[in-house]
Amino acid sequence: MTNRVINWFRYASPQTFYPLAGKLIPCFWTLAGIFAVVGLGIGFLLAPTDAQQGEGYRIIFLHVPASWMSMFIYLVMAFWAAIGLAFHTRLSGMMASALAPTGALFAFLSLWTGALWGKPMWGTWWVWDARLTSELILLFLYIGFIALQAAIDDPRRADRAGAILALVGVVNVPIIYFSVKWWNTLHQGASVSLGKAPSMAAQMLWGMLFCALACWMYSIAIALMRVRNIMLERERHTEWVRALLAQAE
Repeated sequence: MTNRVINWFRYASPQTFYPLAGKLIPCFWTLAGIFAVVGLGIGFLLAPTDAQQGEGYRIIFLHVPASWMSMFIYLVMAFWAAIGLAFHTRLSGMMASALAPTGALFAFLSLWTGALWGKPMWGTWWVWDARLTSELILLFLYIGFIALQAAIDDPRRADRAGAILALVGVVNVPIIYFSVKWWNTLHQGASVSLGKAPSMAAQMLWGMLFCALACWMYSIAIALMRVRNIMLERERHTEWVRALLAQAE
């Protein structure tokens, strides 16, 4: 048992995590492609037309996974930030930095696809609804995290400052999730919940879940690619990076 724990801690070092990430990336890209084809196929070809919203409801196969991932990635980013603050591990700050752009992308997609859905359903592109506003704040938190780190030259100081911002902003995630329960909002309630049966047809549910898995696999793959680049940039003066670059030449 002790040996296994020691082996896992080995991957906290960028030098050992770098080759592991390289081996995992193709696996996650493959899974992302498979899940995307299956999810979009079910969602746009097999799922029935909604009785109330018509064909326009199919935006949920992009909107809902993007919204879920925007919140989930922020929680994971805050987790890595907390680990970095507590244990001063270099990899933790790198992982938080690698996740932020993908989280910002999903937050933007959530707002954009929500606007495309809201125009025909609500008659407007945007309302200052509790969920929409808190999701917009989440996008600003991602952008603020990225900008703050870019503004500080020293990577260690940048990681600490970003970690504090990430941990302060994490309170916004439960606000997004529970906003439709806490306030009267235009946004509809959750169609999928752990506490009750889903309020949608089985084909709709499976299509949405496969699309969510595709977004999840994509997020892991792109974060691993980005963290490898961050490692090469930050560790460029170390022997292992020099040796790696020498092999590439």
